[in-house]
Amino acid sequence: MTVTIGRRELLAALGGAAAAWPLAGRAQQDGRMRRIGVLMSTAEDDVASRERIDAFLQELARFGWTVGRNLRVDMRWPGGDADRIRKYAAELVALAPDVLLAMGATVGSLQQATQSVPIVFVIAADPVGGGLVESLAHPGTNATGFASFEYSMGGKWLELLREIAPGVKRIAVLRDPTVASGSGQFGAIQSVAPMFAVELTAIGVRTSEEIERGLTAFVRASSGGLIVTGSAQAVIHRQSIIKLAESHKLPAVYFQRMFAKEGGLISYGPDFLDQFRRAAGYVDRILKGEKPADLPVQAPTKYELVINLKTAKALGLEVPPTLLARADEVIE
Repeated sequence: MTVTIGRRELLAALGGAAAAWPLAGRAQQDGRMRRIGVLMSTAEDDVASRERIDAFLQELARFGWTVGRNLRVDMRWPGGDADRIRKYAAELVALAPDVLLAMGATVGSLQQATQSVPIVFVIAADPVGGGLVESLAHPGTNATGFASFEYSMGGKWLELLREIAPGVKRIAVLRDPTVASGSGQFGAIQSVAPMFAVELTAIGVRTSEEIERGLTAFVRASSGGLIVTGSAQAVIHRQSIIKLAESHKLPAVYFQRMFAKEGGLISYGPDFLDQFRRAAGYVDRILKGEKPADLPVQAPTKYELVINLKTAKALGLEVPPTLLARADEVIE
């Protein structure tokens, strides 16, 4: 679906805050109308993604880029469908944008469609390993942006799961085997598993049927837990994953906040809303003439630990006070 955001819609989203922007900031871009193409990986009705886009547009407005005055934004929402991602990537490039914003797994399709239009990516797993850039410090391509996490986080997820559910001896790890980051995250968890004396089982996350089949087989034995690693497919199937974890009484650790907010036990990962805000700064710099090849890829700077006490109670778990004290948000 094609969505073009107009000035009225943006002002409504900002709650009239535009009126308070300094005149200098609002007038700093007096040239031609500029165009941004946005390719998300989720569906248009995904609440968390809409919040991220709102944050991106609000931050752009702070830099003086106002939709309808000096900026046009063309958006595509493929809902995780690979064919639509490729189709929408070609459509956006054909619109001749000044810069593209790409979320997660959509970056590769955009780079296949253009090697000249600047791309700013967010929530991108392993940009170097995935071939998006030559190096983090010197991207050297038409893309730069913000990496979603470091593989070492796998050890943190395992540590948190054992802390909140010390009886867990077997762990199912949901990962997308079709992308390099899926193997990388699983490998990072494997490397620390002996320290915690746990047995790992890898389960694909490409379809809801694959997830259900894998978890149903896994829970035939006792003392199980679940780690959901970062991937676009995990986000798309998150409601199914959360419900399956609940029905099978599996303590689970997730890679981002939205899972805990929607009923998952615990999440630890980057603040992706912050990444969209920071991406607006890179878009602004590119619109002012800088090249993505010269802008280093940045790692996350803010992480969030979220605990859902309601879910913990349903699982019969007593959350350690030391863990509660470290939480950025506790859902009761």
